[in-house]
Amino acid sequence: MNVADVLEGKRICICGGSGGVGKTTSSAAIAMGMAMRGLKVAVVTIDPARRLANSLGLEELGNEPALIEPALFAGEDVEMEGELWAMMLDPKRTFDDLIERLAPNPKSRDEVLDNRIYQELSSAVAGSQEFTAMAKLYELDREGDFDLIVLDTPPSRNALDFLDAPDRLTQFLEGRALQVFLRPAGFATRIMGRGTGVVFSVLKRVTGIDLLEDLSVFFRALSGMIDGFRERAAQVSALLADPATVFLLVTSPEREPVDEAIFFWRKLKAARMPFGGVVVNRVHHDYVGESDVEAVEGSLTDELGEDLARKVAQNFRDYHVLAMRDRANIERLARQLDQHQMILVPYLDDDVHDIGGLRRIHRYLFATDAEREEMLAEVVA
Repeated sequence: MNVADVLEGKRICICGGSGGVGKTTSSAAIAMGMAMRGLKVAVVTIDPARRLANSLGLEELGNEPALIEPALFAGEDVEMEGELWAMMLDPKRTFDDLIERLAPNPKSRDEVLDNRIYQELSSAVAGSQEFTAMAKLYELDREGDFDLIVLDTPPSRNALDFLDAPDRLTQFLEGRALQVFLRPAGFATRIMGRGTGVVFSVLKRVTGIDLLEDLSVFFRALSGMIDGFRERAAQVSALLADPATVFLLVTSPEREPVDEAIFFWRKLKAARMPFGGVVVNRVHHDYVGESDVEAVEGSLTDELGEDLARKVAQNFRDYHVLAMRDRANIERLARQLDQHQMILVPYLDDDVHDIGGLRRIHRYLFATDAEREEMLAEVVA
């Protein structure tokens, strides 16, 4: 199994998993690898490391895709047959754009965008980063400018935050709390009680801000867009389940990320989402057996001295323990996922923060199983 096989005929690749497992790096390497194969690819990231953005020739990534200059790849021995574009999601800007598209008229649009409540709470109203990520993905897919879009999903402890984002937004817009503010003026105050009304009155006198009026105007203006939001949420849900979409889980071999990957896979399976496989990053491979570890100290004593040889041997022992842990967790992951094939990327000595680092990750993601074995054998040698 390799990424190229998984993405054959796909328009969208969604990289999911918990935070801190190399998901952004994997997304960038996948996008670069497919662009190297002649496709026009956009990678949508949530919060890339600044060094990664700078290494791609960008001071910062904006809310619209920007072309990565082909000259940057030539210096790293990367043959770029296609185009690589990149952007960093701005949740508020994305939701502002959605308001502009769904507003029935300029007056309603301005009432929402200029409203103080919206300006402070727009991220919460959007249903968190998850929905805005999907809204941007839908927009890019509908425009049809790219052969492939790779989405680096927001870091989350709960897979449902991402899969349920469209439904959660619809539930909010149809909720009873919202409906209170859609009633005739003054009704919300009566429902909320006299004491609450006094608080709002005092706030207005002290600050000059009529919070209740701002809330009412905001929700009434938003009410004219509910059908549009409902339709967009349905379109986003359909996009998730489309055969041209594929989910790749990204994890590391530690216990908690593996548990999260198993949980995410179960939710994908229950929701009948298209699943492509698992990328396991930062794997400690057992380059030496346990018996060889015990022999290290004796073989190095004459050359390094007893003290340094003992420290080197202890380092080998520690690494051996990590390798055994990783092997056990990966075997458990394979059993839970019905033996779906996985792509193992070894632990690298250096942090990946430039095109050269992405190239190293790319080699493992796009290699055949036999080629991966050869690369690991070279490391051991």
